[in-house]
Amino acid sequence: QVQVSESGGGLVQPGGSLRLACTISGTTLSIWFMGWYRQAPGKQREFIASITDSRTVYADSVKARFTISRDVAKSTVYLLMDSLKPEDTAAYSCLVRVGVPPLNGFDYWGQGTQVTVSS
Repeated sequence: QVQVSESGGGLVQPGGSLRLACTISGTTLSIWFMGWYRQAPGKQREFIASITDSRTVYADSVKARFTISRDVAKSTVYLLMDSLKPEDTAAYSCLVRVGVPPLNGFDYWGQGTQVTVSS
């Protein structure tokens, strides 16, 4: 059974930092995409950052403040969040894409971890 689990969320003051982690287990297919998304109350889910073999991509709202990285051996993606702002408050989820789409590709979402930025 494939599982995606996130960790690292919590309460932090404005200007502080947090590091999120997301790990996938239970699949033998190659991971080709790992990304972070967030959803604030009353808002649609938005893309934050992604990483593949060839590049990393960031949303404009987090560029220069957030850093995505991965540990291929551990099937884990990280999101280091610096200079956090109250508007960064949201539930953060990771998306992992494995296999070879479209015939043998699968998307897996984690359940999310809450990040709250408040004084």
